[in-house]
Amino acid sequence: MSGQVEGVEFGLNSFGDVATDGDRVMTDAESVRLLIEEAQLAESVGLDVFSVGEHYKQDSVDSATPVLLAAAAQATSRIRLGTSVTVLSTQDPVRLYQQFATVDALSNGRAEMVLGRASAIESFPLFGYDIAEYEQIFDEKLELFTRLLREESVTWSGRYRAALENVRLHPRMPEGGIPTWIRIGGSPDSVIRAAKHGLPLMMAIIGGRPERFAGHVELYLRALAQFGHRELPVAQHSIGLIAETDDDARNAHWRYWEPMVQQLSRERGFYPPTPERYAEEVDTGALYVGAPETVAQKMAKAFRDNHLSRFDLKYDITHLPRQAREQTIRLLGEKVAPRVRELLAEDPGDWRPASRDIARITKDGKAVHA
Repeated sequence: MSGQVEGVEFGLNSFGDVATDGDRVMTDAESVRLLIEEAQLAESVGLDVFSVGEHYKQDSVDSATPVLLAAAAQATSRIRLGTSVTVLSTQDPVRLYQQFATVDALSNGRAEMVLGRASAIESFPLFGYDIAEYEQIFDEKLELFTRLLREESVTWSGRYRAALENVRLHPRMPEGGIPTWIRIGGSPDSVIRAAKHGLPLMMAIIGGRPERFAGHVELYLRALAQFGHRELPVAQHSIGLIAETDDDARNAHWRYWEPMVQQLSRERGFYPPTPERYAEEVDTGALYVGAPETVAQKMAKAFRDNHLSRFDLKYDITHLPRQAREQTIRLLGEKVAPRVRELLAEDPGDWRPASRDIARITKDGKAVHA
């Protein structure tokens, strides 16, 4: 093989982290506007997807994700616009459908979603949900949402919202809905759930060796076949920063990564953020930090190991300077993505992407290609 492989995609993920500009912490309003500028930049450097998360805490400005994506839709023309994660458990599937049908219309068919159960649970008390029903709420809402995506009208009843009787929502999404992924953090049950519903798999790999998820990909592909679905794409979400040199990237990222993981360690029992653990994560783990060639080599390995069709880089961390964020976006689009395509063309190894094609699936199983 020579040149560059086709069909490999690269995206950016933001969690709406507040940035700094020089020595000044940007306001929430400035950080909201910065996200729109970064979506424009991502498009200009040739990236495929720009995604925004959903969080409800200090120093995050992504609590109204559909509004942000609607603004990005008006500021861009080509790049797909999605969610890093939508916390389906504490959303109403009906309103969610209507919001993203609107974003899809505004963007001329460029909207997509990643649905998750939530690793950060601030939305549960905020919206009056019982965390003890974490699994049941997600399962019920996922079943309803996939029906809304795939059926012209829906009759449904459950525990966590009012029943629906032959409801046809407006505005309408395209037939089969918009491309919708399931995000997992490592649970085999979540892998099976994605396969059962015939939805693409987004693996959030934020610690440890990424290749340990290869077994999850194999499980997913087997389960898709057993449930009677065709192969669907597999993608990876990981954290990183790209700079001109490895030292520049490592030093800049450590300054903001260490307090972030220190807080996660206190709140959720994450590993302590020692310099040794940081070096391990950068060298062989799930941090994609370094110069363009370093990051490209590591991403190419992830594509081969986990049979990826797409890689999403989370480029923002709380108080990371806006200049470092901009540099990461530019280098990912202009240097890293083309280099990964070259590396996969030169040495595909065992790489065989599960699929490069997301299709919307209607109730009768017909694929409507996006």
